[in-house]
Amino acid sequence: MAYLLLLLAIVSEVIGTLALKASDGFSRLWPSLIVVAGYGLAFTLLAQTLKSLGVGPTYATWSALGTVGAAIGGWLIFGEKMSSVSIGGMGIVIAGIVIMQWGSVTR
Repeated sequence: MAYLLLLLAIVSEVIGTLALKASDGFSRLWPSLIVVAGYGLAFTLLAQTLKSLGVGPTYATWSALGTVGAAIGGWLIFGEKMSSVSIGGMGIVIAGIVIMQWGSVTR
């Protein structure tokens, strides 16, 4: 259940971040409201996740997958450029999450 909450927290954070771009500096009402709701839900779900998972690996997973999700969302929704170097960096970020998760299990 904790991993489902974490996944939902990541999705909420990515939605909030993409809405932040769409809000045009908080000058557009609906995207601005989505920012507040997305981040509010993300932090609420993250707080619930931390009741049963360690803070280090959980935060690493949340922030890294949120970063990757926002980059992919920016590419899909806003047509932002994504180079092979960016894609390689996302692979490194994901590898780092796997290593942190593995390290938290094998201690």
